[in-house]
Amino acid sequence: MTDPVWTPSAGRIASSRLHAFIEAHARDKRDYAALHRWSVEEPAAFWSAVIDFCGMRLSSRGDAAVEGFERMPGTRWFRGATLNFAENLLQGDGERIALVFVGEDGERRELTLAALRAQVGAVARALEAVGVGPGDRVAGILPNTPECVVAALATASVGAIWSSCSPDFGSASLLDRLRQIAPRVLFGVDGYRYSGKLIDCLPTLASVAGSLPTVRHVIVTHQAGDDRAARDWPRTQRFADLLASGDEPRYRAFAFDHPLFILFSSGTTGPPKCIVHGAGGTLLQHLKEHQLHSDIRPGDRVFFYTTTGWMMWNWLLSALASGATLVLYDGAPLHPDPGALWRLAEREKVTHFGTSARYLQTLEKSGYEPARKHDLRRLRAVLSTGSPLAPASFDYVYRAIGNDLQLASISGGTDIVSCFVLGNPMLPVHRGEIQCRGLGMDVRIFDGDGRSIRGRKGELVCASPFPSMPLGFWKDPDGTAYRRAYFARFPGVWHHGDFAELTEHDGIVMHGRSDATLNPGGVRIGTAEIYRVLEGMPEIRDSVVVGQSWDGDTRIVLFVTLAAGLPLDAELEDRIRRTIRSAASPKHVPARIVAVADIPRTLNGKTSERAVTDAIHGREVGNRSALANPDVLASFRNLREIAS
Repeated sequence: MTDPVWTPSAGRIASSRLHAFIEAHARDKRDYAALHRWSVEEPAAFWSAVIDFCGMRLSSRGDAAVEGFERMPGTRWFRGATLNFAENLLQGDGERIALVFVGEDGERRELTLAALRAQVGAVARALEAVGVGPGDRVAGILPNTPECVVAALATASVGAIWSSCSPDFGSASLLDRLRQIAPRVLFGVDGYRYSGKLIDCLPTLASVAGSLPTVRHVIVTHQAGDDRAARDWPRTQRFADLLASGDEPRYRAFAFDHPLFILFSSGTTGPPKCIVHGAGGTLLQHLKEHQLHSDIRPGDRVFFYTTTGWMMWNWLLSALASGATLVLYDGAPLHPDPGALWRLAEREKVTHFGTSARYLQTLEKSGYEPARKHDLRRLRAVLSTGSPLAPASFDYVYRAIGNDLQLASISGGTDIVSCFVLGNPMLPVHRGEIQCRGLGMDVRIFDGDGRSIRGRKGELVCASPFPSMPLGFWKDPDGTAYRRAYFARFPGVWHHGDFAELTEHDGIVMHGRSDATLNPGGVRIGTAEIYRVLEGMPEIRDSVVVGQSWDGDTRIVLFVTLAAGLPLDAELEDRIRRTIRSAASPKHVPARIVAVADIPRTLNGKTSERAVTDAIHGREVGNRSALANPDVLASFRNLREIAS
């Protein structure tokens, strides 16, 4: 057992929302393990307590908290309960600041809750005026700006279903997603700024809108100040013109499982899955994660570096329901220098700073130490997701950002628009580990035969139902594709596809996607185990590790992009191998190491090991439109370095 790298003080524990919840609702107040056990053994009592404690507003409470708990999938939560998602996010003192937006170019805007309500009401009236109602789809191709928040909440307020994509997606990727859900209204942006450049979005927006016959109306936000669309396109309005009729939203209550969001998977085979999430389950899960696991309180300022095409945008949005101010940023995270986001954190007095593991790794390699340059006294938590957080990054955060922070590595996904494993303000942080399993989430680690294990690597599963399970996939009426995606491996148990390990003190170590595990010589190795080692080497800027079929077995091939000007010579190759051997094991050492110019990534920024594996084996790469940089795959084909 490793010593903690951070332990919360007694005062911090006592003041946490989780401690208050335990005092108010837990039957066994001994420790978190007892609380977690109660939360999964008595789901009706637990989730009802979360509703009461976290202030979830229901128009009617319904008949039963849970029905059919023995069915997975098939459980029903809070049958008969009704609510309006937008109303929950927009309740409270109208004078408090709800949103702060900062652009890469220095633009800054803020909206009070009253102003946000008025804008939501105005856009909701505009949607209704063009015939949008419950169950209709409304899509956004928008940056992370207040307009996207307004459009999403206006959509939710009238009972329609919101789905957003980042404007850096290409036309093919956008149409792969939006054609499936047939939106009635499309919100778009004329342009956005990234790394000092103004990117024109109107050609892409015109192409997409013209290829979606169901779109009856286009609403354009003017980040770039370009009014060509509003002037020249039929059935198009300026977003700003809708706001003149600002009024309080008229909230209509919908069923607990009324559809709220459609999120898209980022897989690289087949079209993206359209995952439908319900209003009640999403909000209930987010309230629990925000207040109990992240200790978000009224008046806190929550920042997450995200695009609108990543589920963390939806997760961030819900923090309004806990009385927090959302700090939104649109632009490159390291432009014009690595201090960009930390100047924002200091100026806006951010209490919760969310980012990706890759960003923290890049920041460390840049040599930037935010605590030396910025006043971060308001910062209480750093959240990291997107990929496993390397042990070296834990050291970096506590050395360079703050020594009294809850460092919450979190993991879940688009599939559940929430987390299976995440942070805990009452528990210590152990280097390289996620703090705990989520309350109400019966997370276990299974071996190949479906037996629960501890201290060994296996499959991350959830053995009991939970409220934020998807309602299903779009256009999958009998649920066949949904059951095949999550319940085929272990019937009646959610199989998430992560390779993980439960430690002796109930922490979780993530070892990467289980479909990305390698089996050289029959030994199962998670790719994250190799990435963790490489992240500590300043010479390596990025990497991808895959298995190559070779001589009746699998051998490990490592592709690296190197720091500027560095060659991959024999000395560096030898150092990479020695470092991996020492920090991991001889079985982890790659058989071949190859330098490449770039690594293929999905539109959500994740390394695409599957695409590389297909490319090196000469197979066609499926769903290239899911990749942000598909052209780089050509450099992985017919490589002489791995031909022998």
